[in-house]
Amino acid sequence: MPATASVVPAAPTLGPQKPPAAAGWLPKVAFGLLLAFCLTPWASPPVALALGLVLAQTLGNPFPAFTKKYTARLLQFSVIGLGFGLNAHAAVQAGREGILFTVASIFGTLVLGYFAGRWLKLGRVVTHLISCGTAICGGSAIAAVGPVVGARDEEMSVALGTVFVLNAVALFAFPPIGHALALTQQQFGLWCAIAIHDTSSVVGAAAAYGSEALGVATTVKLARALWIIPVALGTAYFFKQQDVKVKLPWFILGFIGAMLLNTYVPATHAVGPWLVKLAHLGLVVTLFFIGAGLSFKTIRSVGPRPFALGVLLWLVISAASLYVIVAL
Repeated sequence: MPATASVVPAAPTLGPQKPPAAAGWLPKVAFGLLLAFCLTPWASPPVALALGLVLAQTLGNPFPAFTKKYTARLLQFSVIGLGFGLNAHAAVQAGREGILFTVASIFGTLVLGYFAGRWLKLGRVVTHLISCGTAICGGSAIAAVGPVVGARDEEMSVALGTVFVLNAVALFAFPPIGHALALTQQQFGLWCAIAIHDTSSVVGAAAAYGSEALGVATTVKLARALWIIPVALGTAYFFKQQDVKVKLPWFILGFIGAMLLNTYVPATHAVGPWLVKLAHLGLVVTLFFIGAGLSFKTIRSVGPRPFALGVLLWLVISAASLYVIVAL
């Protein structure tokens, strides 16, 4: 079966997000006002995610189809825009330093997930989906690997719900932990790229920590996301699937192109800072959309054992990568 890879989070697909009691004009007005606030200088990525979560749990998301459709696109263009603020030489150095962590953490997570899933008596498909989501890039990896293993809708929903909840926790938890441990910008960016699932939360947490951390985290995370392709092909082999096609995420090429233009074409320096500012706004709005789609229904659908697997893998990869990064 064909599987299209991306490194953006798939929006929750677990039914209507708006409680019956909140029907009417109020949720729409609240959505519009909160969205407008996210375009102001006072809104940061964690604040935007928190506003979306509050809306989802109270009035509900009045535009679930809209947010689902544009979350991925907005993040893709925002990532490309961030490339205009990065230097190619520094990015190559960051990617080179992160490659060993990337390879070790991906395969370590997949192996640990296999045995932990058996210990928790979870199905093979759900175990592999959650493991891939934790190892590579969250919902995007799940969306790419799901068709390869023949995952049912409910299995996809459980895996996606698990990583969405943990993504939200990571966005709020990582910056305070980084400050408490006095991590450098380089260390924090590398830690985010390895230990946080989705690109959106990686970029959001790193942006809250500092511009240098943002550059490191974005570069390493996108390099990590390319592992969707070999992991999906390996999955097809172990699950006895044939005719699997996995496409390279197009916007990674856009990010690389923007970074090269910023490094080697001085004419882009006049517009580069403005494009970076627009990219930051796009990221803030993306996280608001993600929060608005994370309802109690999504959280409740996960179940204790799949969630336990997700938490276990996340804690192990977070603690192990942090230890290695600080030790080195």
